Amino acid sequence: MNNDNLDQQGLEKWLEAIRVEHRDLDVVINHLIDSHHHDTMRVRRLKRRKLKLKDMIAKLESGLIPDLDA
Repeated sequence: MNNDNLDQQGLEKWLEAIRVEHRDLDVVINHLIDSHHHDTMRVRRLKRRKLKLKDMIAKLESGLIPDLDA
């Protein structure tokens, strides 16, 4: 196995971990909203974190797409 494969495997594992955290945050946010949680600042922070994770996911996914020669 070469370094590129190891790097790609590491990125794929990291990407999966970020996806899991993103899904978990979605569940927590929806629960807080459905239960009419009084701490709106917490909900906002969680939503901000979820958005950052979404951006990270998009960047990682675009980095995993192999470059194609034209």
